[in-house]
Amino acid sequence: MIFLISAILNTLFLASDWRFHGTPHFFVAVPARLVVVFASLLCFALVRRATRFSQAQAVLIGWEVTTALAVALLVSSRSDLALFVVLMLPSIFYLVAPTAFRWSMVLGVGCSALMLAGYLGRGPMPTTLPGLILVLVMLNFALGLVVVHGNRLRRLEWAATQAERQAKDELVASQAMIERIFMAVPIPLIVTSRDEGRFLRGNDAAKRYFGEEVTQAQVQDVLLDGGNRRMIARLLHEQEQIKSHEAKVRDGSGAVRDVLITATTLPIGEAPAVVAGIVDITDRKAAEARTRLQATHDALTGLPNRLLFGERLQRELARMARKGGAVGLLLIDLDDFKSVNDTLGHDAGDALLIKAAARLAAAIGPEDFVARLGGDEFIVLTAERLTTVQALAKGERLIEVLRQPCEHAGQTIATRASLGIAFAPEHDRDAVELMKDADLALYRAKANGRNMAIVYEPSMRAAMARRVAVCQGLAGALKEERILPYYQPQVALDTGRIAGFEALARWRHAERGIIPAAAFQEGFQDAEIANGISDAIIAAAVSDLRRWLDAGLDVGHVHVNLAASVFRDPALPERLLAQLAAAGVPADRFGVEVTETVLLTRNADEAERTLKTLRAAGLRVALDDFGTGYASLTHLKRFPVDALKIDRGFVSHVAEGQGDAAIVRALIRLAADLRLDVIAEGVETAEQEAFLREHGCRFAQGYRYAKPAPASLVPRLLQLPDLLPKNGAMHGDSAAA
Repeated sequence: MIFLISAILNTLFLASDWRFHGTPHFFVAVPARLVVVFASLLCFALVRRATRFSQAQAVLIGWEVTTALAVALLVSSRSDLALFVVLMLPSIFYLVAPTAFRWSMVLGVGCSALMLAGYLGRGPMPTTLPGLILVLVMLNFALGLVVVHGNRLRRLEWAATQAERQAKDELVASQAMIERIFMAVPIPLIVTSRDEGRFLRGNDAAKRYFGEEVTQAQVQDVLLDGGNRRMIARLLHEQEQIKSHEAKVRDGSGAVRDVLITATTLPIGEAPAVVAGIVDITDRKAAEARTRLQATHDALTGLPNRLLFGERLQRELARMARKGGAVGLLLIDLDDFKSVNDTLGHDAGDALLIKAAARLAAAIGPEDFVARLGGDEFIVLTAERLTTVQALAKGERLIEVLRQPCEHAGQTIATRASLGIAFAPEHDRDAVELMKDADLALYRAKANGRNMAIVYEPSMRAAMARRVAVCQGLAGALKEERILPYYQPQVALDTGRIAGFEALARWRHAERGIIPAAAFQEGFQDAEIANGISDAIIAAAVSDLRRWLDAGLDVGHVHVNLAASVFRDPALPERLLAQLAAAGVPADRFGVEVTETVLLTRNADEAERTLKTLRAAGLRVALDDFGTGYASLTHLKRFPVDALKIDRGFVSHVAEGQGDAAIVRALIRLAADLRLDVIAEGVETAEQEAFLREHGCRFAQGYRYAKPAPASLVPRLLQLPDLLPKNGAMHGDSAAA
C-alpha cells in the first residue's frame, strides 16, 4: 500500500516540479521524481510476489534507499517544501515503513543524513544549519523512541494476538478432539435433558446400540423399569451423579439388555443436562449365570450341589429363627453303590445316579429341596413340621421310589437306599450340627441292616463317640501289634477230645488288660479296622499253628472269623493261601468262619468266589451264628460250607423246651441231611450238653469246656484226656487258668 501511495503522490508532485522549468534544478527534479514513481511501482509488483517477510522487507529496504537518494536530489532546491520533506521523509521511514527495528533505525538515520546532505549540497551554508542539524537529531531521537515504544507495543500486540490465536486454535483443536473422542468412545454415550428426559446427543456407539434416530427418543422409551427410572432421577437430583447403576434397557432392535449406567449432571445452556455412559453386561451376566449354575449344580444329575444346599439350609434356618417353623433333613445314601461301579462299570453307576436324582426330584413336595451332596449321597430339605411318624413315612416313600429297578444297557440294576432324618429346632439349630445328626441317623440305618429310614436320637452321638474312640484305640493297637488271638476249643461230645479251635480276637489294652471282641464290636463296622484285625489274627494263628505242629501237637484245625468287609478284596484267597504255604501249614488244618450277613450283601458274589477257592485248596468253611441272619436254604446250596454253627442264643434256652429247642433240633437234622458238621456255641450247662448229644449234635464249644485261652495255654489244653466236666463241674475256669 505504501508503494502505491508513494507512486500516486510523486506523480501529483511531478506537475509541481514544472515550476523549476528553465532552471538547472528542473533536470534534477523531474528525473528524481520519475525514479521514485517507477521504483514505487516496481516494488509494488515485487512485494506481491514475496512469500516470506524477509523477501518483502528486502523490497521495502530497496525502495527506501532509492526513494531517499532521489528525494535527496529533490531537496537540493532548498525550497520551502524541500525543508518540509527533509523532516517528513525520515518520519515516514520511521513510522510507516514496516521493517525490522534495526532496519528502521538504520534507514531512518541514513535518510536524515541524505536529506541533510542533499539540502546542503549546493549553495552557501544556511545560517539555520545548527538549528536544522539539532532539529534532525532531536527528530531522530524522538522518532527512535517512538519506534522503540511502538515496536514494544507491536510485540505485545503480536504476542497477545498470537496467544489469542493459539488459544482459539487449541480450543478448536480441543473441541474437535473431544468431539472425536465422544464419537469414537466404544460404549454408548448419551446426553439427555435432565428434566424432560429427552435425548439430545448420542455418539456413534449409541447410534449403533439404540438406532440412528437416538436423538428423537425419550428416556422412558429405552429405560424399561419405571421404578428404576425414578430412582435414577432421584439420585441425579440429590447427588448429581450415579455410578454403575444396573438397569434393563431396550436396544435399537427391541431386545431387552442388561446394562450398567454411569451418569453425571452438567449445565448445558440454561437447562441442566445428563451425560450417561452405558456398558452392556448382558453377556457377562449370562456368563455369571452359567458359572453360578456350574458352581451350584451337579454336572451329572443337574441337581443342586452341596454348595447351593448349604446356602439354602442357612437361609431356611435363618427364616426359622425369625419366624418360627421347622426344618427337616432327609439324608439318603444308596446301599452298596460301589458294587454297581465295580461289577457293571461306572457308566451303569452314573445311570443309576441320574435315575435316582430324577425319581427324588419327582417324589418331593413343591416346597421341598433336593440336592446331591456327592458320590451316591442325596439330601432332601423340607420346611414342613413333621412328627417322627410322618418323617419316617416320608422317608419310606422316598426309599420305595428308589427301590424301583433301573434299566441300563439291557441290564436291570436293583437298588436300595438308607435314610437318616434330623429336625431343627428339635435336634439342633446349627447347620453343621444338624447335618451331623442326619449323618448319624443314616449311619444307624446302615448299621441296622440298611434299606430303612431312621430318625436321629441324641444317644447316637454317644454311640458315635464310642465308635470313634474304639476305632482310634484299635488303630493304635494294630500299629503296636496288640491285637492277638485267643483260642477256644471245639469239643467232640462223644469223646470230649478237642477237634479244633476257634481263634477269637482279643485286644491287649495297656490299662484294661485283655478285652474281648464283644467290647470293641464297633470297630468291625469300620472296613479298614476290620480288615486290619482279620489280617492280624490270621497272621498270628498261622504262626501259632506252625509252632504247635512243630511241637508235635495235634490241634485238629483252627478256624478264624472273617469280617464281611474282607471279601471286598479279590486277592484275599491268593494272599491267605500264600501265607499258609509260606508257613508250611497244611490247608486242611486251617478254616474260616463267616456269618450269614456275608451271604446277604452285594459282596456275595465275591464271597462265593473266595470261599470256593479256599475250600478247593482244602480249607474248611463254617457258617457262624446260623439262624440269626435270615439266610435262605438256597445259600447253603450256593456256598461251599463244611459246618453249621448254632448261635448261642438258641443253645442257651434248649433245656426249657420252648421254640428254641425245636429250632435247634431242626438245624441239627438239616445239617445231617446235608452231611454237614454241627457245632453248638455257648454251651454252659450239663442240660444243654445232654440235649445236644441226645439229638445228634457232634461238636460243641463254650465255657462248660474252656474259656478262650492265649496261645501259650493251648498245649496244656491238648494234654488233658478230655474236656468233658466231671460231676457237673465246668472245665472253663481251671482249663484257662
